[in-house]
Amino acid sequence: MMPTKSQLRLRTVLFWLVPVALLAVPFLVNPYVQFIVNSVLIYALITLGFNFVIGNLGQLAFANTAFFGIGAYASAIATTSMGLPWLVTIPLSGVAGAIGGFLASGAALRGIRFYYLAIITLAFGELMRWLYVHAKPLTGGTDGLSLPRETVLGYSLTDDRVKFYVFLVVTVLLFKATLNLLRSHVGRSIMAVRENEVATASLGIPTSRIIVTGFIWSGFVVGCAGSLFALHTSYVFPESFGMLHLIVSFAMVLVGGLGSVLGAVLGAAALTVLPEYLRSFPGMEELFFGLIVIAVLLVLPQGLASLLRRVSPIFVERYYRE
Repeated sequence: MMPTKSQLRLRTVLFWLVPVALLAVPFLVNPYVQFIVNSVLIYALITLGFNFVIGNLGQLAFANTAFFGIGAYASAIATTSMGLPWLVTIPLSGVAGAIGGFLASGAALRGIRFYYLAIITLAFGELMRWLYVHAKPLTGGTDGLSLPRETVLGYSLTDDRVKFYVFLVVTVLLFKATLNLLRSHVGRSIMAVRENEVATASLGIPTSRIIVTGFIWSGFVVGCAGSLFALHTSYVFPESFGMLHLIVSFAMVLVGGLGSVLGAVLGAAALTVLPEYLRSFPGMEELFFGLIVIAVLLVLPQGLASLLRRVSPIFVERYYRE
């Protein structure tokens, strides 16, 4: 059942009420929890961008880690080598990630799909990691790059509470922009390509442009997340963008719900907080993590977002894969 107009208006109100309520978080939690909350915001953006290609566009592509690394290194290089303020590097990292998205879409434009596309985009991510290691004059090689201390409006960006407010604004804006894109004519075309690319092309819709658009937007969102990550850790090095990151972010997409914007938040929150509790079981973290992910997928094949969809039509998303 689709939500009514009043329910859609309520959904919009809830969308803005949540970040407003979150403004109080820094006053309610300790520094450790604040660090985790900041991580959730970053991974929510990563999951959102990853899900955009896999869940909304319907392409089995794993270039997400490449976009993330490109964005993080773009931010680090811009602040260390070019002396730019970190805030300015957020859109620059997004553009760098979008360029990565454009390059990654090349394989899809040549008709490569499914497992072959997954392998090629996976190789693209490994190629970028190879460049991070070997382009030492620019990236610092295996030593990585350390970001300088900065301030915004007189507040130090080394303070996790200050970071939180910046991260929250960026996250909310990108989520809202993604929602608007999915509800637009382009968004409907993206979902049409996901359901049946051949039929979509027969209607005169330029599927090639739609695929490129999907990859570019995914790259932009994840690239911006890379910039936030660079500030969050104050240090960028190649191993942060390896296979482990890809596995975790893919698990976030599946646990949250394929094609669900809300699921991006739920999946990121669940699998960012979960490992912190598993630290109480040294040596068993990976086993428990895997078992919990499998359990969630067996009980909720459509992810955690499906729980809210069962509660109320308010949470039904038209772009959700049924």
